[in-house]
Amino acid sequence: MTNPLAIAAVTAVFKDILENHLIHDLITTSVGGVSVTALPPDRISIGTDEHAQINLFLYQVTQNRNVDWVSQELRQHSDRLTKEVLSKNLPLALDLHYLLTVYGAKDFQAEILLGYVMQLLHETSILMQDSIYTALKNASTVNTSSVLSQALATVSISDLAEQIRQIKISPEFFNMEETSKIWSILQTQYRPSIGYQISTIILNN
Repeated sequence: MTNPLAIAAVTAVFKDILENHLIHDLITTSVGGVSVTALPPDRISIGTDEHAQINLFLYQVTQNRNVDWVSQELRQHSDRLTKEVLSKNLPLALDLHYLLTVYGAKDFQAEILLGYVMQLLHETSILMQDSIYTALKNASTVNTSSVLSQALATVSISDLAEQIRQIKISPEFFNMEETSKIWSILQTQYRPSIGYQISTIILNN
């Protein structure tokens, strides 16, 4: 049985990648302290309260209709299921779409952060099970009072990492019309941003 926490877990892994690399990278010496959040953009403080920040927002979930990929997953991990069960209860394969936005109170902070993040995610575009497990472990211990940490305390992180198994991070480039539509829906002031797709998350009973 798969765990419905998989979607939240992927967001946590994504956030942990950014946080850990920022801590160990010299970029913080040029832009100062940088916070990484996973909030709706309209909840980010801007204007006089704005500071160096990277925000992840899951704005869309779509079905992955790559039947061949799903079939391969079934062959590898559902060998004991009968054809009858498979025909009635195929797994739900999902792609997660994130809006990654950068903020800065000073000149060039946002541009530096955007370039850094894009290079980082280009170099670490595929995460395997071990990395996913480590990231989830970090997420469960950094803030034990958080909603995510309390949710993770009720499940096996090892099993959850095994369920996710692998994630692929791919950039999604918006044209001006698409960008305008997204930010109009969000009803907040525009900041430099880029889309990322994470594939593929499997949910199944």
